[in-house]
Amino acid sequence: MATPHNSAELGAFAKTVLMPGDPLRAKFIAETFLSDAKLVNNVRGIQGYTGTYKGTPVSVMASGMGCPSIGIYSYELFTQYGVDNILRIGSAGAISADLKLRDVVAGMGACTNSNFMSQYRLPGTFAPICSYELLSMAVEAAGEIGVCMPVGNLVSSDIFYDAASSTMDWAKMGCLAVEMEAAALYCNAAYTHKRALAICSISDSLVTGEELNADERQNTFTSMMKIALEVAVKATKLPELKASGNSASK
Repeated sequence: MATPHNSAELGAFAKTVLMPGDPLRAKFIAETFLSDAKLVNNVRGIQGYTGTYKGTPVSVMASGMGCPSIGIYSYELFTQYGVDNILRIGSAGAISADLKLRDVVAGMGACTNSNFMSQYRLPGTFAPICSYELLSMAVEAAGEIGVCMPVGNLVSSDIFYDAASSTMDWAKMGCLAVEMEAAALYCNAAYTHKRALAICSISDSLVTGEELNADERQNTFTSMMKIALEVAVKATKLPELKASGNSASK
C-alpha cells in the first residue's frame, strides 16, 4: 500500500523496524547486519530495507531529521504497513557530564519543546514514554553484549542551532541527552497503540564541546545497532498489535 512517502508493497516491512535518522546509516545496517536485505523503499532517498537477523525478519528505514519527519514515517509504518515495533537508533548530544562520546543511552521518556503534541487537543501536557517491553529487552540485550546503557529522559528539540542557548537547562531536571525525534515517535506509538523505543549513541557533548564527524556517526555506532537488533529478535515473542484506527487528521 504505497503512500506519498513510501513505495513499499503491503507486507514489505517486518513487524519490527529500526529507524536511524540517516539514510546512509540504514544502508550500513542492512549491508552489515542483515541477511538477504532488499531495498523496499527509496522515495526521497529515505532507503528502507527488509532482511533477516538471526533468522528473524527485520526492517531498517531512515526517519530523516526532526519530529515532523519521523512523525510522518512512523505513523505510516504503524497504520499502513502493520508494523508493531519501531526502534529509533540515532545520535544524541550529551547534556549530562556522566556521558562520553559513543556511550549508548535509552530514552525511558522524551521531553520536548516541539508543538507536535498540540494536534491531540489534550487538556494538559502529555508525557511521551517508551514501551516498557522494548526497554526491558534493550536493557537485557545491552547486558548480554557487555554495554553499559544508562536509561532516563531524553530531550527532543525542534532546534539544532539554539539562539537562546537554553538546551543545557534540561540537564537541571536530570535529562541525559538531546536529540530531535523520540517524542514524536513515542506520541505516534501511544496514539496508534503500538510500541516504540529510542536508543541513542552520544555523538557530541554540550558539556565538553567534543564531537564526532559525519562518517564516525554513520559507521561506528555498532553497539547501539546490535542492541536494537537483539531487541528485534526478542520482540518476536510479543503479541501482534493492531493499529487503533486513530487519525492525526481528526
